[in-house]
Amino acid sequence: MADRSLRGMRLGSQSLQSEEGVTFSPRITSTYQMSDGMTFEVTFSADAEIPQVWESPKSGQEGILIAADGKPVVIEATDQKVPRTHWDMLLERRTRDELEELLNERLGYLRARKGQKVGA
Repeated sequence: MADRSLRGMRLGSQSLQSEEGVTFSPRITSTYQMSDGMTFEVTFSADAEIPQVWESPKSGQEGILIAADGKPVVIEATDQKVPRTHWDMLLERRTRDELEELLNERLGYLRARKGQKVGA
């Protein structure tokens, strides 16, 4: 009877997935130095833009990217597009006077719907 019993394995104890055929993406390790002289390493994808400043995961201080020779790396500043707010985009389409007129029209409509006096 014991010869015909099924053998099982404990649930969650072992993974049936193997590492066979898995290729990891190329990575770069960058070194950052904090103002107190301590350094830490951060791993990035080889395709990523490496930032010049990174926050230390342990102390929370900002570190500056350093090269292999220990000197800080200066990354050329590119023209970064300033994010526009909704207000900026609205002002591109209408003048301030037009916006005030629309606001007053809408407030008048809402007050009339509630039964309030329009001029109040």
